[in-house]
Amino acid sequence: MTGQGLPPEVSKAADTLLEATRTGVVCPPVRTYLADGDIGAAYAVQRVNVERGVAAGRRIAGRKIGLTSPAVQTQLGVDQPDFGTLFADMAVPEGGVVAAGRLLQPKVEAEVALVLGADLPHRDCTVADVLRATEFALPALEIVDSRIAEWNIGIVDTVADNASCGLYVLGGTPVPLSGLDVRGVRMTMTRDGRTVSEGTGADCLGSPLNAAAWLASAVAAQGDPLRAGEILLTGALGPMVAAAPGERFEAHISQLGRVTVEFATEGE
Repeated sequence: MTGQGLPPEVSKAADTLLEATRTGVVCPPVRTYLADGDIGAAYAVQRVNVERGVAAGRRIAGRKIGLTSPAVQTQLGVDQPDFGTLFADMAVPEGGVVAAGRLLQPKVEAEVALVLGADLPHRDCTVADVLRATEFALPALEIVDSRIAEWNIGIVDTVADNASCGLYVLGGTPVPLSGLDVRGVRMTMTRDGRTVSEGTGADCLGSPLNAAAWLASAVAAQGDPLRAGEILLTGALGPMVAAAPGERFEAHISQLGRVTVEFATEGE
């Protein structure tokens, strides 16, 4: 995609983020190119680079929801979450290793992932719709990343930057939602064996199902609804934690199980 016909500020922000991805060199905040608080323009930037990815042969595997924490929303001056696109090449096998240098400034958070067995096409999606459409749940680690130097981001920056998507890790044992108390799950995440993050399903917009319903409604309103087979990362259950080479993260989510990932040291 060349960006022809787009407002020049959208093209400039999209090109800046794409160059940071290509070179592995962080860039200044892209909010300097866009009108203050113009979330619509930020999503336009996001779409440009998602479409570029698809044109280059990348496969869309699902969506992620971010900013589910009231504290983070307050920090960025917003009153709702945001969303981004997951590509299949972002998936890291459970227990796998993230190669050194693959990400710029990674942070890890633990989440409930849902995998859809049916479409969610409605702009007024309900929790009941989500329950009917979900084939199974999995424990997940999202490895967020930012192309923006020193995570100096506002809402416009993170939305434009594909909601700070990096990589994701899914647990390997699917759990049906029938009988699963998604709101009541308890999460503990460790870094090299020491607890660094804790939370519950209720800490994610009151329930990961609420988050999924919001996400389904939001993307349907943009004409790109969630489809059967897609993965939904429903938002962090606790604080995200910075990751460094050589560290190992493991999350345990009650009723769902464990999921782990390691970060390679330089030279591995």
